[in-house]
Amino acid sequence: MKTEALIDLLARGPIAVEAGEARRRFSVALGWGALGAVVLMATLLGVRPDLFAAMSDPMFWVKLGFVTVMAVFALPANLRLARPGARLGRLPWGVAAPIGLIWLLAVLVLAQAPAQARPSLLWGHTWSACPLNISLLSVPAFVMLMWAMRGLAPTQSRLAGAAVGLLSGAIGAMAYTLHCPEMSAPFLAIWYVAGVVVPTVAGALLGPRMLRW
Repeated sequence: MKTEALIDLLARGPIAVEAGEARRRFSVALGWGALGAVVLMATLLGVRPDLFAAMSDPMFWVKLGFVTVMAVFALPANLRLARPGARLGRLPWGVAAPIGLIWLLAVLVLAQAPAQARPSLLWGHTWSACPLNISLLSVPAFVMLMWAMRGLAPTQSRLAGAAVGLLSGAIGAMAYTLHCPEMSAPFLAIWYVAGVVVPTVAGALLGPRMLRW
C-alpha cells in the first residue's frame, strides 16, 4: 500500500486492512514457504532414514510440537502487525509459553541425569550445525512472508519484521525435525531456539528497510 493511499484512507476515518486480503496473502506465503523449507531439507540435508521409528518416541512429538505451537501463535501476530497501529495483546505470551516449557523440561532432564551424561544431552552431535540449518530452511518462508507483509499496511516495521522472522524460523525448525536426529530436551531448548532466534533478529534488522512504504 502506498503512503498517499493510506493517508487518504485515514482521512476518511478508522480503517483496517481487509482481513480476507491479509489471510489470502499469508496463506499463499505459508504454503510456498513451508514447501520450500521441506524441499530444501530433503535436497540439502535429507530425511532421517529412521523417521518412522523415531515417531514412536514421545520426544519426537515434543520436538515437533513446541516449534509448531510457536508458529501457531506467530501467525496471528503477523496478521495483526500487517494492520496499521495493531496491538499484539497476549500473543507474545503464547509464543513464549512453548519456549518456557521446553526450558523447564530441559532443566528437569539435566537435574535427573548423571553428571557425566549432561554434556551429551546439551551438545548432542550436531549443535554447531543445528542453528545454521534451521536458519537456512527458514529462508523460503522468510522471503514469502516478507512479500505478504509488504503488500499490506504494517506501521511497526521492526516489530513486523521480527514477527516474520519468528514465524519463518518456526517453519524452518518444523521442517528440520524431519532430518534432525537429536531428541534431548536440553539440546532443543538451546539450539532449536537459537535457530529460530537468528531469522527473528534478521527480520527485526531488515524490517525497517524491507517493509518501508
